[in-house]
Amino acid sequence: MARKKSGGRREPKFEGKASLDGLRLNRSDRVGDNSDFEDEDEPPARREKPEPRERKASTNKASKGGSRRASKAPFRKRFGRIAYWGVVLGLWAMIAAVGGVIWVGAHLPSISSLEIPKRPPTIQIVGTDGSVIATRGEMPGANVSLKDLPPYLPNAFIAIEDRRFYSHFGIDPIGIARAAIANILHRGVSQGGSTLTQQLAKNLFLTQERTLQRKLQEAELALWLERKYSKKTILELYLNRVYFGSGAYGVEAAAQKYFGKPAKDVTLFEAAMLAGLVKSPSRLAPNRNPEGAEKRADTVLAAMVDAKLITPAQQKAALAHPSFAVKPTGAGTINYVADWIGEVLDDLIGQVDQNIVVETTIDPKLQGVAETAIIDELAAKSVKYNVSQGALVSMTPDGAVRAMVGGRNYAESQFNRAVTAKRQPGSAFKPFVYLTALEAGLTPDTVRQDAPIDVKGWKPENYSHQYFGPVTLTQALAMSLNTVAVRLGLEVGPQNVVRTAHRLGIASKLEPNATISLGTSEVSPTELVGAYATFANNGIAVSPHVIMRIKAADTGKVLYVRPPDPASQVIDPRYVAMMNGMMHETLVIGTAKKADIPGWYAAGKTGTSQDFRDAWFVGYTAHLVTGVWLGNDDSSPTRKATGGGLPVEVWTRFMRAAHQGVPVANLPVPQPGNPVSDFFQSFSRGGNAPAPQQLGPAPSDQATYAREPSYGASRYAQPAPSRGGNPRPAQTSGRPEADAGLSGGGWLMDRLFGGR
Repeated sequence: MARKKSGGRREPKFEGKASLDGLRLNRSDRVGDNSDFEDEDEPPARREKPEPRERKASTNKASKGGSRRASKAPFRKRFGRIAYWGVVLGLWAMIAAVGGVIWVGAHLPSISSLEIPKRPPTIQIVGTDGSVIATRGEMPGANVSLKDLPPYLPNAFIAIEDRRFYSHFGIDPIGIARAAIANILHRGVSQGGSTLTQQLAKNLFLTQERTLQRKLQEAELALWLERKYSKKTILELYLNRVYFGSGAYGVEAAAQKYFGKPAKDVTLFEAAMLAGLVKSPSRLAPNRNPEGAEKRADTVLAAMVDAKLITPAQQKAALAHPSFAVKPTGAGTINYVADWIGEVLDDLIGQVDQNIVVETTIDPKLQGVAETAIIDELAAKSVKYNVSQGALVSMTPDGAVRAMVGGRNYAESQFNRAVTAKRQPGSAFKPFVYLTALEAGLTPDTVRQDAPIDVKGWKPENYSHQYFGPVTLTQALAMSLNTVAVRLGLEVGPQNVVRTAHRLGIASKLEPNATISLGTSEVSPTELVGAYATFANNGIAVSPHVIMRIKAADTGKVLYVRPPDPASQVIDPRYVAMMNGMMHETLVIGTAKKADIPGWYAAGKTGTSQDFRDAWFVGYTAHLVTGVWLGNDDSSPTRKATGGGLPVEVWTRFMRAAHQGVPVANLPVPQPGNPVSDFFQSFSRGGNAPAPQQLGPAPSDQATYAREPSYGASRYAQPAPSRGGNPRPAQTSGRPEADAGLSGGGWLMDRLFGGR
């Protein structure tokens, strides 16, 4: 029997829109507190009635509290995000900073030792008295201990450079801030914030470049120095390393450089001047800018008073007694010697890679006398005679150079005319002609004709246009008779004359032609003086030299000692004696009568080149051989300046000073009892010479001759040869007045090469 189903599941049926019409939601059907929302679709008539006032007030209060809580939530969220990102960025900044420190540290130089960075070696040049006469390269001074310095010296640096030195840790934030503010206010860099420790780090390890990397390295090294060393050690290192200009490193070198005294002896004002130099060594150096250095020292003293490191009374006393820089060592013409030494060092010891001391043959006293003689003579007479330059070389008979002046003013021209310039020696070359003649069998009293001569159209003449007929060789050399010199040169052969000159030490190229007898080939003053030295030392060849010994400055190890010259007899002593006697007459009756050294037997020869372009005198005693050249760098003619004039005056002034207090010694001369000696004695006493004709006083050195195409062109200007190789017509030139002390030389060259 079928049972009737009951309680079964009934599925809802939605039959059209009308079935949902009765479905409505009220506030209680909504999730959460929806009091703030209203059903906009609910008709006003079916909305709930207003609640009582009390309940409404409590409801509003609760509603406001919820609103505040809702508004605080976004703020907390934003703050949290800011804090989070701040921490993240801070961590990244720390990582970047650590990385930067590591990178800077990786690029730091080695700090295993506190040494000055590699710099050019220092070359100290020492004179015969042991004094330093010149310095090349940079000059680090000896280290001095802080306890050996007067207290005001380090205090001057602290006052002006780093007043908070004893309170900071290597970097001074206060000082950096102060400098930054000052620079902003002045719209430029007016102050620096670097501490003494930072400056020491820079001087020890770094370069002077202004880059961010260098500043970071400087700061890191300053921190390292402060951690490793005491303040006293840092200050001592700083004072011994800081640069003071003019190649001086450290207070000891600076005190010696500028004040000629050790650092322990500097005065308060000098200490302030040294401290003021650090700001700008080149601009404030007291030897270059004394006014600026003194003004800066005043500022340092004021800073010391402000820092209470000295009293106002000490400041006043220091200002009342200012110091002045001494004349810098090695200034002036000694620099020509220093340059010459620098040119030969490589040949003696190879490349200079350490500090060295060069012991020289230079006598500082004689160097000063030579410099004064050249400068004063040119200052007084350069305009009158149109002479702008001069050179002087003085050496012992064995070739040791005692003094050398390469020009009038080293600051204006560093060209060394004593060593490098080559000029025509004129009649100063004639001794080589006469020596060749003596070696060929002639004697000082051999007679030759002083008369006109024609050498293939070349007609050399004497300066005075006068001819004396038969004369002795002694007379001809003393009077500088050109025709006799040319005859002798042709007689013995120009090639032999050249060989003689080279044998005595002339290194320059000489043209073996007829004009060689009158000095047309060019030579330097140093080689000409060196060749004359063989007459003073009895015929021994010499090599002009200035260096005796070279030592390492730090260890004292001897790097070079000049070996003695081999005893090479290049002139027979008999001929040396004859030449000395003949050239002595040049100072007695000849062209160099102004040359006189009381008590000394001297000899020499004057010379003047064409158109009075070069004026020479080379003279000697048994003590010194000295040569003087005067002229113009461009080889322009002077106003009749000749060898017997200005050069003789310079030579005499120098040689008289150089022979003061020196025991008298005689040159080798012919021995008494033979005809040659009797000739010299009678001639020197004014007696009759064994010559067919007695001669009067020499009118000039007569190193002038008729023109011919030049075989020895000047270093600076070459005379134009005559066209077609034919000699130009002889021209005459006025004779200089005898009382002017002039001796002719240019006239004969003018005759040889033609007028302009």
